[in-house]
Amino acid sequence: MRDTCRSLISAIAALGALTSLAACGGAGSSASGSGKAGGTYTFWDPYPQFDASSAWGKLVTQCGSEAGADIKRTGMDTTDLGNKALLAAQQGNAPDVMLVDNPVVSTLVEAGILNKTSDLGLDTKPVLRNILGAGEIDGASYGVPIGANTLALYYNKKVLSAARVDPASVKDWASLTAALKKVKAAGKKGITFSANNTEEGSFQFLPWFWGAGADLTELDSDQGVAALSLWKQWVASGYAPKDVLQNTQTTSWQEFATGDYAFGENGTWQLGNADQAGLDYGVLAIPGHNGGSAPVPTGGEFVTVPVQQDTSRYDVSKRIVTCLTSSAHLLATDTTLTYVAPTATVQARQVESDPRLRPWVKAVAAARGRTSGGLGTRYPAVSQPMWTAVQAALSGSKSPEDALDAAQTAAGKGD
Repeated sequence: MRDTCRSLISAIAALGALTSLAACGGAGSSASGSGKAGGTYTFWDPYPQFDASSAWGKLVTQCGSEAGADIKRTGMDTTDLGNKALLAAQQGNAPDVMLVDNPVVSTLVEAGILNKTSDLGLDTKPVLRNILGAGEIDGASYGVPIGANTLALYYNKKVLSAARVDPASVKDWASLTAALKKVKAAGKKGITFSANNTEEGSFQFLPWFWGAGADLTELDSDQGVAALSLWKQWVASGYAPKDVLQNTQTTSWQEFATGDYAFGENGTWQLGNADQAGLDYGVLAIPGHNGGSAPVPTGGEFVTVPVQQDTSRYDVSKRIVTCLTSSAHLLATDTTLTYVAPTATVQARQVESDPRLRPWVKAVAAARGRTSGGLGTRYPAVSQPMWTAVQAALSGSKSPEDALDAAQTAAGKGD
């Protein structure tokens, strides 16, 4: 028991290093009822913005009914959810079904509180491998993705036209920087993004870091330095504002929505806001250093089944998960959540019904999990030094080389 407690305490500490990308709210609840259909099953998700009357809330209730159970749903902040899940597991009252942010999966697995999908008989074969990989540990999957989101470059057609920049010409870092130079010369602003000292800063830096060919196990590689030097060059040249150091993804979006910026790095979740802003915009995949689409971090959640003392509950929990992730429901679910579906079949239906999603499907195809590649629960120990290095370099307190040298040393101590 002492080893289990140590694992849980360590897992809580790891979760604390990951800053939520969602809204705040909610509190947990404990499981109740028997394992037979007709009992009450608890369901936790990181969507406090959706109440019982929302499309998402209604779907969760519907899937409970189809599984023969009443659902007691609680929505809460992503970080709260992970921490409360760990504490609930320690107390023996984990929720029956839980939707968690993909980097959290490895932390919960290390704490021993999630079931393998293979042990439950859940089918993950239709799920695209790179999306499923964000929830895999040592070759085993521990959840079924509900959908994925990621990053790309929104661009303002009016600003680019005034600067005589063809968005199709942006194919690599050199052509993007050349476009920013033209935009500034035309009296407009270049690019905005989030480089703050939270997980959002790391999340937004990763496409450039990976797009240079860098690896999270070697933060101070020449490729990593090249990526950080690119961002530093943009800020120093006035192509990006100095307030990227404080920008969240929300405030960065608000800057782009003013109509003054040529480019804004942001996610699928801003599509609705883009339409509301009335911008004439397009979307480009983030370019790699020498061309092609850069790998981007996979966002999105996995539906998981926590370990229960009463194993007879798993049958109903499995039915709830299967319902939520079925092709019949994924299109509506991912439309509601502004996600790209995790299966090729539903992705094709999404693009057919909304052609705006085509570049996002392409971006998700190039995406990778932040904890994949064997990094697992070590990711927080790498991410925090990385965003600290970005802050140091862009503020001018350290060179990109020195900042990433310090980050690599700190990441090594965190292993």
